[in-house]
Amino acid sequence: MTEFGDFICALGEFGLYQKLLVLFLSLPLLLNSFQMIGQVFMVVDVPHHCNTSWIRAIGPNLTEEEQLNLTLPRDANGAYEQCSMYSPVDWDLDSIMAYGLNVTEKCSSGWVYPSAQPPSLLTEFDLVCDRKDLNDISQSVYMAGLLLGALIFGPLSDRIGRRPVFLTSIFLQGLFGVAIAFVPHFYVYMAFRCVVGASVSGILITDLALATEWVGVSSRPKAVLISHCFVAFGQMILAGLSYGIRNWRLLEIAGSAPAFALFFYIWVLPESARWLVTRGRIEEAKKLLKKAASINKRTIPAGLLEQLKPETQTKSGSILDLFRKKHLLKVTLIMSCAWFADSLVYYGLSLNVTHFGLDIYLTQLAFGAVELPARFGCIFLLQWFGRKKSQVVLLLLSGIMCLIITVIPEDQPVVTTVLAITGKFTATASFSTSYVYAAELFPTVISPMVAQGMPSPACASHQPSLPRQTGVGLCSMSARVAGILAPLIRLLGQYHPAIPMAIYGSVPVLGGLLCILLTETRGTDLVDDTEEAANPQPSGRTLEILSKRDTAGDGIDLEKDFYRTSESK
Repeated sequence: MTEFGDFICALGEFGLYQKLLVLFLSLPLLLNSFQMIGQVFMVVDVPHHCNTSWIRAIGPNLTEEEQLNLTLPRDANGAYEQCSMYSPVDWDLDSIMAYGLNVTEKCSSGWVYPSAQPPSLLTEFDLVCDRKDLNDISQSVYMAGLLLGALIFGPLSDRIGRRPVFLTSIFLQGLFGVAIAFVPHFYVYMAFRCVVGASVSGILITDLALATEWVGVSSRPKAVLISHCFVAFGQMILAGLSYGIRNWRLLEIAGSAPAFALFFYIWVLPESARWLVTRGRIEEAKKLLKKAASINKRTIPAGLLEQLKPETQTKSGSILDLFRKKHLLKVTLIMSCAWFADSLVYYGLSLNVTHFGLDIYLTQLAFGAVELPARFGCIFLLQWFGRKKSQVVLLLLSGIMCLIITVIPEDQPVVTTVLAITGKFTATASFSTSYVYAAELFPTVISPMVAQGMPSPACASHQPSLPRQTGVGLCSMSARVAGILAPLIRLLGQYHPAIPMAIYGSVPVLGGLLCILLTETRGTDLVDDTEEAANPQPSGRTLEILSKRDTAGDGIDLEKDFYRTSESK
C-alpha cells in the first residue's frame, strides 16, 4: 500500500521547496522570544519614593532634599523608604520643621521616579511596592495564554487546516502585540498579553506541523534544528532591541509590528498536502505535490499520483492504558515530572535575567547564544551516552547550578551569571532530551490527545491515529503548568531572596533522580503497543524518532526544544 511518505520521497525529502518553506516558517519565530521574555526588560527596577507634593502647598520654596527629609522616613541604612511616607497633616511648615512627623502610611498619591528615566511598564503603571507582584502575575497570565492557545489552535488546525491557523495566529500576535503599546490600564495589558500568548502557541504548533509534514523522515531533524536556531537568534536580537529602545511602548511596537511584514505569506505559504489528503481534498493535494516537485526539479510518476487516496481509520488503544498498566503509569508520571522540571528551571532562569548582577543585556545575549550549542550538542550526547544518562545528568546539573546560586554572595555577580548561563545550557539540552526520551518510551497504540491541542496529521476519523502524542501531550501539559507557576514562584522572594532559586533548583534535582527509574531506549525500536513498552527490544537499524508512520503532527512548542535524532548505521 502506498503511503504518503512515498510521495515526499518522490518529490525530494528536503529540496529547495522544503528549504524555502522551513525558512518562511522560521521567520515568525524570531519574534516569539520577544513575546516570551521581552517584558523582563520593560520592568527594570529604578529608584522611587512616595509622592509627597502635599507639603508644597505650605512650603512652596522647599528644596527637593528638604521636602523628602520632612515627609519620608528612612530605613535602617539611612536611605529614604520607597513604599511609605509620613501621613499628611494640617500644620504649618514651622511646626512640621520644629516637631517633625512620626505617623507613617503607605504611599497614597503615587510615586516619583527619576525624571531622566524613559517610560517603562514599572513607572507608567506603578509596578512597585504593593503592586510589584502584578509583574510576575502578568507573566503567568501570558503562560496561561500559551496553554489556552494549545487547547484552541491544536484541534482547530486539524479541523480547518494548518495554513489558516498559522496565518491567523501571526495576525493576532501582531495585532494585539501592537495594541499593547496603546493600553491605558495594566489589566488591559494583561488581557492582551494572554491573547498574544495564545497566538504564539498557535504559531508554534502549526509551524512544526507544517514543516514536518512537508519534509522527509531523514531530514526532519535538520528542519527542526533550523527552526530552533531562529528561536535562539530571536533571544539574541531581543538583547539588542531592548538595549537600543528603552521606551516600553516603542519597544513593544518594534517587537510586534514586524509580524505584519509577513502578509505575503497569504500568497506563498502552502497548506499541508498530507492534511488535504486526509480530508479527502485529493486534487488540491496533487496540485501542491506537483508544484513542490517542479521547484525541486523532480517529477512524480503519474501512476504514483493516481494511488493518492484518503487514509482510512485504524483501531487504536485507549488513553486510559497510560494509567491502567503499571509500567506506563511509571513512565507517564516520571516523564511528566521531568518535563515539569525542565520548564520550571528554564523559565525560572530566563525570567530572572535582571537579577544576576551583570549587565542585563549582555546576560540576555549570552542566554540566547548558549542555546545554539545546547541544541546541537544534545544530539551527540544522546548518541554517545544514551537517553537515560543524558536526561538524569542534565536535569541534575541544571538544578545544582540553581542551588549553588543561592549560596553565592551578591558581590559575586560574575560567578552568579556564569552559573546561570551554565544552568540555561543544561536546561535547554534537557528539554531536547525529554522530548526524544518520551517519544521513545511511550508506545504507539494510545489514542491521540486532542484536549492538549497537539495537532495530528489529520483528524482521527480519516487516518491512523498518532497515539504517541498522547503521552507526550500529557508531558507537554505539565510543562505548561510549570511555565505558569515559574513567575509566581518569584513572589516568594519577598520572604527570602534565595527561596525562588532554591525551588527552581530542587525540582529538577528531584526529577533527575526519578529518571533513574526509567529504562534506556538507545538502540531500541519504537514500541508499537502497550505490552512492548514494558520491555523495549534492541534494534540495529537507524533510529528515527519521527518514524515512517509520519508522526508529523507532534505540535510541541519550540521552546521545549522539539528534537529528532538519527543514529548512524
